Amino acid sequence: MKKKSPQPVPVWRFSIAVMLLMILLVLVVWRALSLQVLDTDRGYDFLQRQSIASSHRTEIIPAYRGLISDRNGEPLAVSTPVDSIWMDPRRLINNPESWSALARALDMPLAQLKNKIVNNRSRGFIYLRRHLPPASAKKILELGIGGVKSQREYKRFYPAAEVASHLVGFTNIDGRGQEGMELALDSLLKGEAGSKRVLRDLKGHIIRDIDQGKKASPGKELVLSIDLRLQYLAYRELKAALIRSGAKSGSMVVLDSRTGEVLAMVNQPSYNPNNRESLRPYMMRNRAMTDVFEPGSTVKPLTVVAALESGKYRPDTKVDTNPGYIRVGRKTLLDPVNYGVIDVTKILTKSSQVGISKLALSLDEQSVWDTFRRFGFGQSTDSGFPGESAGHLANRAKWRPIERANFAFGYGLSVTPLQLAQAYSVLANGGVLRPATLLRQQQAVAGEQVISAVIAAQVVTMLETVTQSGGTGTRAALAAYSVAGKTGTVHKATKGGYSDNRYRAIFAGMAPASNPRLVAVVMIDEPDESRYHGGESAAPVFSRVMGDALRLLDVTPDKLMTTKQQSVKPGRRKSA
Repeated sequence: MKKKSPQPVPVWRFSIAVMLLMILLVLVVWRALSLQVLDTDRGYDFLQRQSIASSHRTEIIPAYRGLISDRNGEPLAVSTPVDSIWMDPRRLINNPESWSALARALDMPLAQLKNKIVNNRSRGFIYLRRHLPPASAKKILELGIGGVKSQREYKRFYPAAEVASHLVGFTNIDGRGQEGMELALDSLLKGEAGSKRVLRDLKGHIIRDIDQGKKASPGKELVLSIDLRLQYLAYRELKAALIRSGAKSGSMVVLDSRTGEVLAMVNQPSYNPNNRESLRPYMMRNRAMTDVFEPGSTVKPLTVVAALESGKYRPDTKVDTNPGYIRVGRKTLLDPVNYGVIDVTKILTKSSQVGISKLALSLDEQSVWDTFRRFGFGQSTDSGFPGESAGHLANRAKWRPIERANFAFGYGLSVTPLQLAQAYSVLANGGVLRPATLLRQQQAVAGEQVISAVIAAQVVTMLETVTQSGGTGTRAALAAYSVAGKTGTVHKATKGGYSDNRYRAIFAGMAPASNPRLVAVVMIDEPDESRYHGGESAAPVFSRVMGDALRLLDVTPDKLMTTKQQSVKPGRRKSA
């Protein structure tokens, strides 16, 4: 079969192709002439803009987050400079030979890095490693891989770790407050980022700054009211007490009675904000401000305040508690033993249920409630802490007798440890209620006179007997300082009523009783049944913390003279 010869290309097709190439060549020459010869100014501007677009960048300057410190300047939260490594997947997708070296430098499985690049191939920014030490980030950048760059950031570090974590809180990886004071005052702490224009080379390295742009504004420094020395004391003793008693949780608050400042606030269980790998939600609660409980006998002094205000009673007024119990409705309220005829002071000394019930039932049914309200129960302490509970203070148009009796000794209402400490600060401060504050104060905030100074002093004197021989809180006593306070042992509410074997042990008090400087509340949740009373579990914690705290604050002992006089035997006095 004869082979066909190829058909010649039509002349018109060849002519069109040549014509198009000539037109294209003319356009290129014309463009070059217009930029470099005919209109040099315009051409120069265009080329300059193209150069700037490819080499000039706007860099964000991160703001330094404000320092958080205790009242003495000890750092509680600081920011340290770190570098975060990021990549442009659009560039790395075309450079697969560099992936292995990059994965080794990042200490990342190669398959994981490959997935990051491939799955984000259309994106221009993906983090590879956050918050690396600058030296580590530098080693990665020295590989010279195109599309891999670093970004300066700040990482939050908490020197006191778990000791102050519930109060200070923490930030997330982007530097935003998540818990505690970091969250409450995030807008003040975070500052405002700045920016500057820089010149980069083809590898992305900064050659020089073009202009300063906008300066970064650092966050404001925050000075908390706590004294880190007292915070460590309270944390150590509360943790040890929970280990000894096998308790579920616990809280302690120490207030300066003169200013309302919180000098220590600790909780158990706690957590380390510098290492959150095993962090659980229940660990993060600042129980001293968010968790409520029935305060039990620790509010009996407030019922006594109502009794004294009524004019019917004085500290030495006799009350008949025979035969050691009282029937209220269908309930029988018992004392451990029959105290017989005792005065109002001894009702507090012995924590008599019968005695306090008789006082409450003899008063106007709204008077006790009004006293509790004036002491701050059922209201926020105005601390500004996120998630703070106001507790619960029931208000009824008509009270049944058993409700009045239960209320008088701390059932049927709920408070936080901070609220209870604030209430005791009213007694310690001559009847003045001041807002509790978590920030250091230059001078005391003006308070409100909610009860008379005379009645406040009378109740403090009565509460001294609780920590003396024969009282329920002798383990709260101190050798060099007089202590006034009250124990509380509360059955925990459960579904269907109150548990017979689950308790809260509480102690609330102040020292020195002659001129109270510090007020403290200790609450231990579900201690072992062998030591579940407030006087057994909570009072010793109060004693250990309060004694050391008063010495650290250089408070003059008010029992020193008495101690010295007792140590000098008759006939052995040295001559002058």
